[in-house]
Amino acid sequence: MRFSVPILMLSILLSAASLGADVRYVGGDQAVALRGGAGEDQPIVHRGIPPGSSVTVARTSDDGLWADITTDTGVTGWIPTRNLVLEVPPPPKTMGATNPLASAGETGADLTSGFPAPATDATDLLNRINTCDAEFNVVAQELHQLKQVSGKAAQLDIDNNRLVEETENLRSDVEMLRAENQRLLDRLESEDFMNGALAVLLGVFITLIAPRLVPKRRKNSGWN
Repeated sequence: MRFSVPILMLSILLSAASLGADVRYVGGDQAVALRGGAGEDQPIVHRGIPPGSSVTVARTSDDGLWADITTDTGVTGWIPTRNLVLEVPPPPKTMGATNPLASAGETGADLTSGFPAPATDATDLLNRINTCDAEFNVVAQELHQLKQVSGKAAQLDIDNNRLVEETENLRSDVEMLRAENQRLLDRLESEDFMNGALAVLLGVFITLIAPRLVPKRRKNSGWN
């Protein structure tokens, strides 16, 4: 009797673990895409979970239309609850498939030889999907890097145009300053020329005309 309590507790824990792990299966005939949130407008994080795949439901949306699931390979995302079933669905029927019983009757082979191996085909398809998904993620990362590079290139082009415009403005200012400097030099040369001419005229005036304007003293004659 002393072992009844631990066994009872272990049973309760196992029951809780089984209830927490809500296992469902993907139904339908086509792969279902996983999204990053509950809604058709959310981005796709995985392009398709094949029918018959086992998934674990962690939670559902408030309206009960979407479920947050995790696949056996560790991929997580949101999937419509209408695509989840409680039992493993039968393999989808393919167009143009032959009757395995008729084939076995015609060839005399064993009846089981006419049935395909759905588990092997599903595993191969799942591996291909995972490979394509990995390639898609690589391409998405490269595209993101290209967008970043193109954004930097666009900013560099904007900065280059701004620097070119500033250079042209500075060049125009330099030309204006040069023209103003030349005008001032010409003005100074003109003023120096005028001052030199005035100095020459003043010298001529002092040398030639000024002595005549000064009255001469009369010489004393001997008769006085």
